[in-house]
Amino acid sequence: MPSQPGTRPLRRTLAASVLSSSLLISCSPAPAPVPAPLVPRPVAATTPSAPAPRGPSYRKALTRSLHRYLDDLPGQLSVSVRELSTGLSYTYNHRLRTATASIVKVDLVVALLLKAQRRHRGLTDWERRSAARAVKVSDNAAASTLWSAIGGAPGLAAAHRKLGLRDTTPGPGGAWGATTTSAADQLRLLTALTSPKSPLSAKNRRYVLGLMSEVTPEQSWGVSAAGRGDVALKNGWLPRPRDGGRWTVNSIGRVRDRHGHTYLIAVISHRHRTMGAGVKAVEHVAELVTKALSKVADRT
Repeated sequence: MPSQPGTRPLRRTLAASVLSSSLLISCSPAPAPVPAPLVPRPVAATTPSAPAPRGPSYRKALTRSLHRYLDDLPGQLSVSVRELSTGLSYTYNHRLRTATASIVKVDLVVALLLKAQRRHRGLTDWERRSAARAVKVSDNAAASTLWSAIGGAPGLAAAHRKLGLRDTTPGPGGAWGATTTSAADQLRLLTALTSPKSPLSAKNRRYVLGLMSEVTPEQSWGVSAAGRGDVALKNGWLPRPRDGGRWTVNSIGRVRDRHGHTYLIAVISHRHRTMGAGVKAVEHVAELVTKALSKVADRT
């Protein structure tokens, strides 16, 4: 990866709380053209103690805060976030690509729904059971069933074109958990679950968000740290041999904070020494960026 402000090594390791769930899965090809990623504009910095600035200058201050937190910690992290009522947005380390791990299961369900829509039908009972297990309990066998149902790599690639994803590419040998993605692409996927301009019908958008709001409690960490009850999310975690067994830890979702602001947020990261360290970093960053945007939104 080219070096840039957001790619400094992360500073401290944290106690590992391992949620066991090894992902050996199959994945698929191909990015597709879309809206430009959310990249922070260069602006004047503010001091850490200063109140959140109005206008685009909050991005510079937020980048500095993330630098301070992530500096010297092993691994890399990227975050992309948007506050829905104001449109305030921010992306950190936009060039980072990580394996999706289990967050791709939302993508698989969306691809299945798009295929069903083209055929003017709803999901069958077994499709619904597989979708529910893949998202709610992160069942790998159910995800593999969905993979086959959508036509494998070509089916997922077709869904990506429809959704406008452009940074998401297949893992080697068709391992779907090794699909690579960007935080910006995951924000586009979340937008497809919340926008009336989505290729997904309103009914299907509600269906997927409903599954994400019922994730089993032991898997409800991650971006939920920024929310207060109303959370729809999916997490992915995977120790990767290519990284010497270090952990990829990702979390995507829609959260509402205690001030009533609703966010779409995607945090992706890799090369953590433990899963627990990755979870801690993801949660801290989710809280940090939503708090910063909340201050700006309250002044808008």
